[in-house]
Amino acid sequence: MNTLEIMVGESGRTVLENWGHVLDSALKNNTVAPYFSVGFTNMAQFGAVFTPKRWELVEALKTLGPLTIYALAKQLNRHYRNVHKDVTALMEWRVIEKDEENKVFVPWDEIDVRWPLLKQAA
Repeated sequence: MNTLEIMVGESGRTVLENWGHVLDSALKNNTVAPYFSVGFTNMAQFGAVFTPKRWELVEALKTLGPLTIYALAKQLNRHYRNVHKDVTALMEWRVIEKDEENKVFVPWDEIDVRWPLLKQAA
């Protein structure tokens, strides 16, 4: 399964530790499973990128398959300019890609969003 992991609020230290484990495994010539992730400092930053309209766009695009931005806008009954802006933002975060025919698509089977909550004082 091709999964994009989105981390919210993870410290840089945690990310580097995870990367270090992968690097150690690769240096030992072990097979390393592909791993794709993006990170956000906090939920506000995540929410600015992943608006409800953009989640709707991702779901529609995954269901419909590769489309031009124009065709996607028509399917969503949204203005082309707004859909183009959303697609551009989601491409920057690697959620959407563009194929050789200039059609956009979602390459992921699953998007896993993780938001570890802060521990409360005892």
